[in-house]
Amino acid sequence: MRSLHLFIFIIISLVKASESDDGFCSAPSIAESDEVSKLIYGKVTNPTLSPSHLQDLPGFTRSVYKRDHALITPESHVYSPLPDWTNTLGAYLITPAMGSHFVMYFAKMKEMSSSGLPPQDIERLVFVIEGAVTLTNTSSSSKKLTVDSYAYLPPNFYHSLDCVESATLVVFERRYAHLGSLTTELIVGSTDKQPLLETPGEVFELRKLLPVSLAYDFNIHIMDFQPGEFLNVKEVHYNQHGLLLLEGQGIYRLGDNWYPVQAGDVIWMAPFVPQWYAALGKTRSRYLLYKDVNRNPL
Repeated sequence: MRSLHLFIFIIISLVKASESDDGFCSAPSIAESDEVSKLIYGKVTNPTLSPSHLQDLPGFTRSVYKRDHALITPESHVYSPLPDWTNTLGAYLITPAMGSHFVMYFAKMKEMSSSGLPPQDIERLVFVIEGAVTLTNTSSSSKKLTVDSYAYLPPNFYHSLDCVESATLVVFERRYAHLGSLTTELIVGSTDKQPLLETPGEVFELRKLLPVSLAYDFNIHIMDFQPGEFLNVKEVHYNQHGLLLLEGQGIYRLGDNWYPVQAGDVIWMAPFVPQWYAALGKTRSRYLLYKDVNRNPL
């Protein structure tokens, strides 16, 4: 009976929770409106369980950090100025401090903002979640990146991402693992322009944002699941993952743990952690997945 009362209290608290001003160290949110509902990935930047909705549940978080995996949920994001970026707040989600060999973070760009350059020998991929930015470099004309578009920037490649109004990016960076004389190139694209790939034995839809050639030491997968679909393979492998759920909700198994997840959640998966996903709800699940490839694990 006590458990039932606690459950009812939590539900009532969530319903009554009202919006509050965003703090400097809280995840920026967008007021509910018709315009927000039309955003492709609106749930990422305006999650259901944003900090303002949890003000009546002090101390509550769905975030978990373990030796071989982490679930980082929106109420745990801590934003601060990004080094060398102007007028931009960042929230680091995955870093080598937790055991990864790559970095994943949100960049919240405000009016008249611009990016900094990554350190020496660091490659970068940016994916636009909200708004638009302009990519410029010394070797080609400017390119506008809008929601669902992305750019891969090779290591030591001069570039700038400039924002006139506002934008939210998810950024991946890692130290490039050279393989002989192979080199990578600037790539600009969008998810809808990438072909669907075969997934033998699976039902989900798969797109890859980068070439599968040996020059590239990681790739970004876009994976779509209809409600009720799930991974057939219960994966255990040497690759690391960084995942952002862009749409929908479901259940993710990591090791012996089962986590309800929804749009806006981020997951880190260490090598050899058992992993599995099933989509729930009434709408499509889509997630963006970092995966290291094409290199000897030794």
